[in-house]
Amino acid sequence: MTDTTTPLITLHPDAQAQLFTDARTANTFTDEPVTDEHLRAIYDLAKYPPTAANTQPLRVLYIRPGDARDRLLTHMAEGNRTKTAAAPVVAVLAADTDFHDHIPRIFPIRPELRDGLAADPAARDTMARFNATLQIAYWLLAVRAAGLAAGPMGGFDAAGVDREFFTDSSWRSVLVVNIGKPGPDAWFPRLPRLDYDDVVRHA
Repeated sequence: MTDTTTPLITLHPDAQAQLFTDARTANTFTDEPVTDEHLRAIYDLAKYPPTAANTQPLRVLYIRPGDARDRLLTHMAEGNRTKTAAAPVVAVLAADTDFHDHIPRIFPIRPELRDGLAADPAARDTMARFNATLQIAYWLLAVRAAGLAAGPMGGFDAAGVDREFFTDSSWRSVLVVNIGKPGPDAWFPRLPRLDYDDVVRHA
C-alpha cells in the first residue's frame, strides 16, 4: 500500500515553484543591481552537484554594463542584443579545456588521471563541454534559488566571444545568460511540456 501521507517530492511546494514549475526564462529586467555577494552565493550553491571525476570544468565570466558589455553585444544575435544590453549582469558560461590541471587537488584518489587527459586533447574537450553543460543546469537553478531570473541564450557567435574574451585561454564559451530581477512583460507564454509517457520507457 502506498503511503499517501508522505509527499513524493519532499522539496517544499514554494521551492518547487521557484526552481521549476513557476520559473521562466526572463526577457526583460529591472535596473535593480545584482551584487557581487549574490554572484558568489550562486556559485557557492551550484558547485556541489556531480561532475565526472569531480572535474568541475565550468568557468564563468560576469560582464556588467560598460565597455566589455558593448564588446559582447557585437557577438550576440540581433534578437538577443536589446535584452543583453539591459540586463544588470550577463554571464558568459564556458568550459575550461585545461580542467585536468586541477585533478590532483580535486580528485586526489586518482591524480594520474591528469596525465592521461593531458595526452588526449580531443577526449578532454568532449569531457569539458559535457560536464560544463551539466554544471550550467545546476548554475541556472542556483540563480533561481537566489531569487533572480535567468535568460539563457545560445544565439551568439561563440568563436567571436572566445576571440574577444578568452584569447590565449583554455576557456571556450558555451552559453550566455542574462540575470537580474524580471522586468515588465518578462515572460513569453508558457510552452507545452512533454508528458511522462512521451519520454519514459521501462525495461
